[in-house]
Amino acid sequence: MYTDPIMQESIKLVEAAREANIRLDPRRMTAEEKDVLLKTYHPDYRVEQFEELKIGPNKGGKVPIELAKLLQGNPRITAAQVDLSKPDYDVDVLVIGGGGAGSSAAIEAHENGANVMIVTKLRIGDANTMMAEGGIQAADKPNDSPAQHYLDAFGGGHFAAQKDLLYKLVTDAPDAIRWLSELGVEFDKAPDGTMITTHGGGTSRKRMHAAKDYSGAEIMRTLRDEVLNRNIPVVDFTSVIELIKDDKGCCAGAVLMNMETKELLVAKAKTVVLATGGAGRLHYQGFPTSNHYGATADGLVLAYRAGARLLYPETLQYHPTGAAFPAQIYGALVTEKVRSLGAMLINAKGEAFMNPLETRDVSAASIIRECSDRGNGIPTPEGFGVWLDTPMIELKHGEGTIEARIPAMMRMFGKHGIDIRKEPILIYPTLHYQNGGVKITDNGQTDIENLFAAGEVVGGIHGRNRLMGNSLLDIIVFGRNAGQQASQKAKEVSVGTLTLSHLDAFKQELKDGGIDTDVASPKLLPDYARRNNTI
Repeated sequence: MYTDPIMQESIKLVEAAREANIRLDPRRMTAEEKDVLLKTYHPDYRVEQFEELKIGPNKGGKVPIELAKLLQGNPRITAAQVDLSKPDYDVDVLVIGGGGAGSSAAIEAHENGANVMIVTKLRIGDANTMMAEGGIQAADKPNDSPAQHYLDAFGGGHFAAQKDLLYKLVTDAPDAIRWLSELGVEFDKAPDGTMITTHGGGTSRKRMHAAKDYSGAEIMRTLRDEVLNRNIPVVDFTSVIELIKDDKGCCAGAVLMNMETKELLVAKAKTVVLATGGAGRLHYQGFPTSNHYGATADGLVLAYRAGARLLYPETLQYHPTGAAFPAQIYGALVTEKVRSLGAMLINAKGEAFMNPLETRDVSAASIIRECSDRGNGIPTPEGFGVWLDTPMIELKHGEGTIEARIPAMMRMFGKHGIDIRKEPILIYPTLHYQNGGVKITDNGQTDIENLFAAGEVVGGIHGRNRLMGNSLLDIIVFGRNAGQQASQKAKEVSVGTLTLSHLDAFKQELKDGGIDTDVASPKLLPDYARRNNTI
């Protein structure tokens, strides 16, 4: 597959230096070095790529240009188009989103006796959860503790995490692993039944629990089966295009749109759980993405228009190792587990230029620096990349390690003629995770009464950067929490008269803010149509 002469020549340099590189232990950067690196090279610091919001709860704050257009876009409907007097669905708890957070919330709400329903714009399981690979963190080994987990995550997030949310994340982590195990998740285990754990970037202990390198798929399979076995109703291929409030200002349901027929439906609910996931398919700054097809920031738009504040919406995670070659898998996730098993990042000259287990933002910025200012990137049809020297893994741990521990990676590249046991792979940062999102309290509630949120749509849990394995943990801990809290709250809620009056108020804000736009939001799906030979 590596037929390009420049790639072939670079591979020779990588192979010649491999034995020496294996013995290296590149030093970690100092805090000062990291700060300079991030401010110079990380995409979050490119000021020209952000816009100041003119309206809404975050007025005056900065967000990516692509997100600003949607947050300040026109609603897809008017209040006059929807008859709220005859709801098509009437439930205790409405869960918006069919990924890991939404499924966890629905399971716990159902367990608490609630009449719960899931609505999702694709199918249950079509979510970033399904695409997560490396594992889920939990401090459940004798040499570890939630306190140590907290310190790792707090520092990795640049000391910006909401302390109460992070405390809940790490203290509930061991129970999340137990819960998943009891539901049937097949985690990797040693012959004696002990769970196998590994390091991730920024961790001081081996606390990454995995199911080979398809951990998210295994977790999502189990959660989906539990939802279906409980006969929890799932309305699929149906988008939520607006939240509904009642005359007391509380969230009381949602307006749904059938993705095929465009039929509008009304779901009335005592409480609502927003679990719509991320935003990678907005392709901020033109980056490729590892995200699933439906990740278009819908939840941020819905919550913002209804009056909920966002926290750190200007922070995104660019996973340092997205596939840079071949073009067919450009942007696809190459799990951090590849580096935790011993593969090192190597430049075009065969040099190991950084410690492979720096945090994700530092790693991404280092790779961007190597390919730009230092001129040490390898040209690809899409731009540049650096090598992730996967043959190192079996030199360190023995033949068969790659197939046993990262089989999905071996097969993904194998389909394109690259044997990662013998050849390095080309990587470059890919848009991976929405660090910021809707602000919540530790019981999962947003600024809007009876509207809860969980998963990637939430901001504040991870601060301004997330460590590997804390996203799968996040969706379980806060998904379960939202389901428990929403179902309990539903027992005391009396829904008032349904209204969409906040849409008229929002349109007035657009007018007063001098915003004249033809953008309709939420976006719902990305647009990849070719027009005039361009995309």
